[in-house]
Formats: sequence, structure tokens, C-alpha cells
Amino acid sequence: MKRIGVLANVSKRNAASVLAAIAERCAAHGMEMVVCDETADLVPAARRVEPNSFHTAIDLLIALGGDGTMLHAVRVLNHADIPVAGVNLGSLGFMTSVTQEEAGRVIDVVAEGTFRLSSRTLADCRLIGNGRNAGPVTALNDLVIGWGASPRVITLRVAIDGVEVTSYVCDGLIVSTPTGSTGHNLSAGGPILHPEAPAFVLNVICPHTLSTRPLVIPDNSVLTVEVVAANKNLILSIDGQEHDHVRQGDRIEMRRHDSRVRFLHLPDYNYFSVLRQKLGWSGSSL
Repeated sequence: MKRIGVLANVSKRNAASVLAAIAERCAAHGMEMVVCDETADLVPAARRVEPNSFHTAIDLLIALGGDGTMLHAVRVLNHADIPVAGVNLGSLGFMTSVTQEEAGRVIDVVAEGTFRLSSRTLADCRLIGNGRNAGPVTALNDLVIGWGASPRVITLRVAIDGVEVTSYVCDGLIVSTPTGSTGHNLSAGGPILHPEAPAFVLNVICPHTLSTRPLVIPDNSVLTVEVVAANKNLILSIDGQEHDHVRQGDRIEMRRHDSRVRFLHLPDYNYFSVLRQKLGWSGSSL
């Protein structure tokens, strides 16, 4: 890996200093730093390329910011098989595993070949109905149906591999990948999946029955969600981005994408240590 691409959330206070540290380590190891968009304005000495050709000009992508920046970085890669390393310039963030103080170390471990890789599932989402067939759109985190302007409930019929599961009277629905299980799904009371688990989580938002529980399904399943009743316009959100409006009679299909994303971590990275830190879990007192 000799061509190091960097995307930064330039609104973060320490973005410029962290970029400078990465540029210094790249120079020390004879690597080329490649940038585009607003990031390029902070590192004029780096090679600047157009955003639409960025993924063809790099061997590694470093994202500086939070989980939103990581999601943006994955979209920029456009399914190219290029590892992504996340440097956390914010507060929470489960995908950005490198602290800003250790940003330069990413370049060191790449040069030494001592990094670790984690393979992450992607999901394809398609919206069908009312004369539309939109997609597929790729999700790394989740698909969310809901957030309409009215407080009225909706009815969603769920099927897996063509077999009906049940109908939910609820406010909305979250379908999460393992990577996204610590996002909206976790906030809605869903389970945490290990990021490399071969599964999806289906979690109902404010169900109108006490028997409803989150459902974990194999990621080789095809999930279909049909809007049976909705007296309001719904929003289909994919990875936190408003994708489309959903109406009664629409159907959303979700399945595992053929490609995956590889996250690059420092050699001492441990997922459970991240959970303990981010969620405030206590370790053993023994």
C-alpha cells in the first residue's frame, strides 16, 4: 500500500493537525498521500484528484471524523476492494477504531504489515411499488422505515425468503447489518452483533404489542417489508441518509451484497475493548 487516500471531516477541530501527522508519516515511509474535495485544502502538498476517480487512485483510505465520515468513505469507494481505516475525531463512534493521537501509527503499521483487517457485510436495498423500482442502494449500517410527520401508527408485513413472518403495527422498522447493530438498532433496544457475524437484525420501532422482540436472521436471507397500511408519508433512510418516500403498497427488499468492506485496524485492536469503552462497561474486578 503506497497510495494513501485521506478523507476528513474538516469541520472537526483537530482535523488539520491530524492530517499533518499523517502526511509526515507518509513522507517518512515514501508513501504518496492522495486527497480530494475539502480535505485537499488542508494539505496542499498532497496529490489532489477528482472525487469520481478517487477510489482508482488509492490503495488505502483513511477517514478522519466519526461514523458518519466512515459511511461517506465507504460510499466514495464505490465497492472497490480497498481497506478503510477510521480515525475518531469525535466522541462516540464504533467504526472509527483509531484515536487521533495514534493516527500516524496507521501509516507505520501499514509499512510494517502488522495491521489487522475486519471484513464487514453490506446489504442491498430496493424499493418496489406504485410504478417504481428504485435501487439497489447499498447499506453498511442499516435501513430504516418510519419518521413520518404524523404520529399515527403503520402496519408492515414482513416475509423472509418468501415466507410470511408477521405483520407489525408500529411506528417504524430498522433492519441492521452487524456493523450497524450499535447504531439505531442499539438505541431501539436491539442486540449487539459481532461485526463479522453472518446475520441481520430486524427491530421494530415502538411496536403496539408487548410480545414483539428483535429478530436475528441469517444474512443469506431475502427480507421483504410491505407497507400494508400507512396514513402518512414515510421516509426510507439508508445509512442515515434520506433515500426516498415510502407509501402504502410499497415493498422494500433487502439482501446481502456480493461485495464486502474491509476495515483496517491497529494490531492491538479488540472489538470488545471498544464496546467496554464506548458503552461504559466495567471490566472484571478480579
